[in-house]
Amino acid sequence: MRRDGRLSGVLHLLLHMAEREGPMTSEDMAKAMDTNPVVVRRTMGGLRDRGLVVSEKGHGGGWSLSCNLAEVTLRHVYDALGCPPLLAIGNRSDTPGCLVEAAVNETLGGSFRAAEALLLARLGEVTLEALGADVRRRLAARGRGKTTARKPRAARASGEERSR
Repeated sequence: MRRDGRLSGVLHLLLHMAEREGPMTSEDMAKAMDTNPVVVRRTMGGLRDRGLVVSEKGHGGGWSLSCNLAEVTLRHVYDALGCPPLLAIGNRSDTPGCLVEAAVNETLGGSFRAAEALLLARLGEVTLEALGADVRRRLAARGRGKTTARKPRAARASGEERSR
C-alpha cells in the first residue's frame, strides 16, 4: 500500500508560507512538493474551506495563511485534508466466512482503532506555532538562526489574532 504524504507535505508548505511576506503561487508550491500545480490547488482547497488559507487570483496572487498558528493543530490540518488513512496496514478480507480470519480481523481492528485514536490525539496536541518553533530551534542550532529563524508572519502581526 502506498503511503499518503500529503499531511507532511502540506505542513512543510504551511511553515514556509508563515515565513513569507506575500502569497505563494501554486506553481511555487508544486515545485517544492515535486507535483503538479493542479494537485496543489486541489489539496489547498480543503485548507481554504476550513479557513486555514486564502487564495487570491491574478498577478501577485497566490495562497496565504489566514489562521493563527498558535490555534491550529496538526489535527486541524489532517482534518482539512479529508482525514487520509493513518495506517498503511489493514485487514485481509479474502474469505469473509472464515472464523480464523474473523478472529484475526477483530483483534487487529481493535488495535488499529486504538493506534489511530492515540495518533489523532497527539496530532491535536501540536500546533503549527510549536512546529515552527522547532524548525527555528533547529536552524539556530545549525548557526543559521540569525537570518532565517524569525517569528512567523502571523505571529509578527500587531498582536491581534488573525481570523480563521
